[in-house]
Amino acid sequence: MKGFDTHLLRLQPSSSSLSPELSNGFLPKRQRVNNLKFVNFQSRSPSMLKLFSSTASRAHHLTPAIRPGASSVESPFFKALSHLTGLNRRSNSLGHRVFFCSDNAPDEAAAAAAEAEAKAAESDSDGSESKSSSAIVPTNPRPEDCLTVLALPVAHRPLFPGFYMPIYVKDPKVLAALQESRRRQAPYAGAFLLKDDPSSTDSSSSTDMEKNINELKGKDLLNRLHEVGTLAQISSIQGDQVILVGHRRLRITEMVSEEPLTVKVDHLKDKPFDMDDDVIKATSFEVISTLRDVLKTSSLWRDHVQTYTQHIGEFTYPRLADFGAAICGANRLQAQEVLEELDVHKRLRLTLELMKKEREISKIQETIAKAIEEKISGEQRRYLLNEQLKAIKKELGVETDDKSALSEKFKERIDPNKEKIPAHILQVIEEELTKLQLLEASSSEFNVTRNYLDWLTILPWGNYSDENFDVVRAQQILDEDHYGLSDVKERILEFIAVGRLRGTSQGKIICLSGPPGVGKTSIGRSIARALNRKFFRFSVGGLADVAEIKGHRRTYVGAMPGKMVQCLKSVGTANPLVLIDEIDKLGRGHAGDPASALLELLDPEQNANFLDHYLDVTIDLSKVLFVCTANVIDMIPNPLLDRMEVISIAGYITDEKVHIARDYLEKNARGDCGIKPEQVEVSDAALLSLIENYCREAGVRNLQKQIEKIYRKIALKLVREGVVPEEPAVAVDAEEAEIVTKLDVESTENHVVEENPVPSAKEPKEEVPNEKIAVEKVMIDESNLADYVGKPVFHAEKIYEPTPVGVVMGLAWTSMGGSTLYIETTVVEAGEGKGCLNVTGQLGDVMKESAQIAHTVARKIMLEKEPENQFFANSKLHLHVPAGATPKDGPSAGCTMITSLLSLAMKKPVQKDLAMTGEVTLTGRILPIGGVKEKTIAARRSQVKTLIFPEANRRDFEELAENVKEGLDVHFVDDYKKIFDLAFGYDKQQD
Repeated sequence: MKGFDTHLLRLQPSSSSLSPELSNGFLPKRQRVNNLKFVNFQSRSPSMLKLFSSTASRAHHLTPAIRPGASSVESPFFKALSHLTGLNRRSNSLGHRVFFCSDNAPDEAAAAAAEAEAKAAESDSDGSESKSSSAIVPTNPRPEDCLTVLALPVAHRPLFPGFYMPIYVKDPKVLAALQESRRRQAPYAGAFLLKDDPSSTDSSSSTDMEKNINELKGKDLLNRLHEVGTLAQISSIQGDQVILVGHRRLRITEMVSEEPLTVKVDHLKDKPFDMDDDVIKATSFEVISTLRDVLKTSSLWRDHVQTYTQHIGEFTYPRLADFGAAICGANRLQAQEVLEELDVHKRLRLTLELMKKEREISKIQETIAKAIEEKISGEQRRYLLNEQLKAIKKELGVETDDKSALSEKFKERIDPNKEKIPAHILQVIEEELTKLQLLEASSSEFNVTRNYLDWLTILPWGNYSDENFDVVRAQQILDEDHYGLSDVKERILEFIAVGRLRGTSQGKIICLSGPPGVGKTSIGRSIARALNRKFFRFSVGGLADVAEIKGHRRTYVGAMPGKMVQCLKSVGTANPLVLIDEIDKLGRGHAGDPASALLELLDPEQNANFLDHYLDVTIDLSKVLFVCTANVIDMIPNPLLDRMEVISIAGYITDEKVHIARDYLEKNARGDCGIKPEQVEVSDAALLSLIENYCREAGVRNLQKQIEKIYRKIALKLVREGVVPEEPAVAVDAEEAEIVTKLDVESTENHVVEENPVPSAKEPKEEVPNEKIAVEKVMIDESNLADYVGKPVFHAEKIYEPTPVGVVMGLAWTSMGGSTLYIETTVVEAGEGKGCLNVTGQLGDVMKESAQIAHTVARKIMLEKEPENQFFANSKLHLHVPAGATPKDGPSAGCTMITSLLSLAMKKPVQKDLAMTGEVTLTGRILPIGGVKEKTIAARRSQVKTLIFPEANRRDFEELAENVKEGLDVHFVDDYKKIFDLAFGYDKQQD
């Protein structure tokens, strides 16, 4: 079954012959049900007739049970409601077929029902099934005879006697059972309110409740039903919609069958009460009084009263209680409580409470509506006055309207550079200006057009900054800001030289790759200063939206252009230097692939006509110099990497770091801390120890932090010793000086206790030079360095001195630079036929394969060198690469693993201060590797004297700076036999 909607609304008639007074019933959602007209209950009358009419070809004129002038109509309840609603009860003859069903079934009512049934049978013989589903059929059994009924769950509100309710039955078995009941002329069922689901903690939605009803069957459904419900007559069935009319209260006694759920019921009657009881009368009059108050504010309630009194008749005490509870906005449980109450006085009290709440809600609703109406009327009045004021100013010539002022502003922007603006851009601007004049200022399209024109006219169309083509000056600027980075500087000087020879410069795309802290981002600003170009930087790390690059469509709310259009607006020139940071960390989300969007931006052949989605016009970016930065170029998509010129920045060696610390970092830290050069001295040994033991990474960012930490502690020490400079080393802002002055004045006026130290602070300034002389210069050397930066972070990478048997030093590349690592091999177990190899150290798949290859090649070489040695065949070996917590992968450790295995097999250590790197094949060939500079720097840091590189990397090593190669004995090999001779032939060399 689907949800059961129990909201009470009017039922509209289909026949025009009905009088207006008999044209309303109660149905949910104001649905038009053409076959139902009205229900007439007369519970206190002996006959208790319920009158239902339906359209038919034959007309029977019957008089309703309630006639004007009858004594029952003159009750005080109905008089009060009649006076409230202006109801004029008249008897109207109905030109419709009618059927009767009676609560107590007197003989007259039964005879009338039988006669009506006989006459209806004449016109509805065999084909009456479809017609009878749209009208209430005559019932032979009386309602009180229905002791076994189908149990229909009602989800939202209980059904009260005398009210209509449509429900939707989705279970085909239940629907078939209802139709069968109508065919047997026993169209009755029980409507029972559904209890809340005990498993759910919050209130479920209507959809969830409908699903729950559909899933409940048999005993589960019975347990979820309230015991007290309503006997309902099945008025009509249209598809899965069943119209029910409430008759009387029921109570479930036991279950008869599960599918469909059928139960035995007891018919409930109201407890006897005294109609002349003063308390009951007073309560009923209070209900009517409350109803009168609500009717003044709610027209919907007024319609309910008119319809109910027309169709039901006299308002008795029980009916008055049921009516109030049924039409008020009480929740389902409160309404069910009224339905279950059989004591009329208590039922009236419950209804009174609900109606009192309804009255308060109506008052609040009226207050809110009034406040909103006043606010809206006030805003409308203000708007009209503003429009009149604008019109008056325009007539007097005091002020032009907003559209004219905007148009003038946009034209003033483009007039100075009109000749430089491309023709297609000018055409778009003129069209948008014309469109702006035709739009109303209050329309949403006006704001879109205004913002679009604002962006179009503010861009620097054809404006280029004067570039610097002086190579010497550019070299001087680059050297001032950065030490080293010769490759980058050389490429920029080449760019300037080409521009000088051509007379104009073109845009290029350069990618600087290297570990963090080597100066990739800061070099971009220096390049812009050397070229005399504007600088703009934006990071694309984690960027997952194409609109950040290409812009949003103007149809979107809050649309904006992409980063490049924002860049041109910010710098004001069409040839800036744009630094795209972290290009290797581009994201990818549901909004597209930004890496693909950058293809157009970073392609020299396409960016001359770059199309932004917001502007929807092409922009020339061919003069822009793009500098990208990345840590690992392997993360950059190949099509994007193909468009860039990659310059690798490997990192700095110790000598370079010392120069950078002396010439750049130390000066900046000293100035930031307000310390003069003569107040502190940092020795070369302290700097060298700081670099080796605290800042071993490839970049200098951590070195800068440690130097700043040292100078901060020195500043604290100087202040504690009373060394205060006569003039502050860092200038104070004007705003700060003004604040300090105000604070001094306030402290003087308020006679604060601290006013005495103020003059005393000025007096010692004359004695400052004496104090400076008395205080010794702060010296930082290797002995007291730990007092400023703490204990050393790094220790010597060289664990062994010398390396034992089975241990060989290798060289590795990391994103932080190069490092040395040891490969250790030992025997686990020896025995015939137990030869195998286990590897540990969190190795990747490639490195595990290298270990297997190394084991095979080592066995082959051992057979050649010492055929009688069966070490590998009879030894279970364990190969480990410290440190175990660091993931490692790559093919360049192959030759190192072979050497370690052979050293263990021959029980002979390798040559002292030897490190090697290279990939090995099964035949013993040595293949080239990457990161030559990083690995060389790592070897120097570990004081390694002899290096072994693949022959194919000879050119990479020769390109290194002389200070990097100095003092190293490097051997280039293409076969492992040469490595064997270098590692184990040191005895022959000594001889």
